[in-house]
This record gives sequence, structure tokens and C-alpha cells, in this order.
Amino acid sequence: MIRINETIGLDENEIHLTFTRSSGPGGQNVNKVSSAVQLRFDVRNSTSLPETVRKRMMALAGKRITEDGVLVIQARRFRSQEQNRKDAIDRLVQLIRQASVTPRHRRPTRPSLESKRRRLASKLHRSRIKQMRRPVARHDEP
Repeated sequence: MIRINETIGLDENEIHLTFTRSSGPGGQNVNKVSSAVQLRFDVRNSTSLPETVRKRMMALAGKRITEDGVLVIQARRFRSQEQNRKDAIDRLVQLIRQASVTPRHRRPTRPSLESKRRRLASKLHRSRIKQMRRPVARHDEP
């Protein structure tokens, strides 16, 4: 059981890890060792997560979630398989924690009368500065 917060715990059986060979620098280690980790977590059918958290998580996951509702996290930052495995699980926990926070309801407000006056005074001030930069018009009278 992986603890997310006081109310949410994630069953380890819901997480599927596969190990593949990583790309990039690393010499022969990259060619021989399967150190990259691909974590798969079925968000849509998870019994560990409340419905509201599941919906927010699917919205937050973006491109990392498949059409079937499976979250895929790639971890290949480190050279060792164990560090990549821990990194992938930490990123999953972080995403679930982020989804478990209920967003605050925004109450629409109007600008105060004083803030409107300050804005208009600022615009008038800028306008006068720019008017002063213009060349002086000459009126030649005969």
C-alpha cells in the first residue's frame, strides 16, 4: 500500500511496471541493462481513488493518459533501474496528490471605483507624456 495522503492509499497491484533498455549516453551500460521504467496505472478503473480525484487526474495527465484511461509514466533519468522505479512511483504519487486538492471556487469580482480612477489617471498621464514628445506646430502668420 502506497500512502498518498491521510485519506487515499494506492494498492501496489494497480501499478504495472515494465523495464526496457534506456536510450542516450551511458556507454555499454545502456546496451546491456534494462534500466528504463514504464509505469502504467489504470486511472479510469482504479478502486483506490475517489471519483472526483479520478476525474481531476485524467484532466491533469494530459498527453500521458491513453484513450482507455491508462496513465503512462516513462522514467529513464537515472542509470539504475531501482532509482528509475522510485522516480516513476514518486511522479505518480505527486500527480495523485495534485489531483486530490480541490480547486477553490472563483467568485467573480468587479474592479473598485478607486482602481478605475487610478487606471484612467495613469492613462491620461501617459497620454500627456506622449503629447509632449510631439513636435511643436508652428503657425506662421503674415
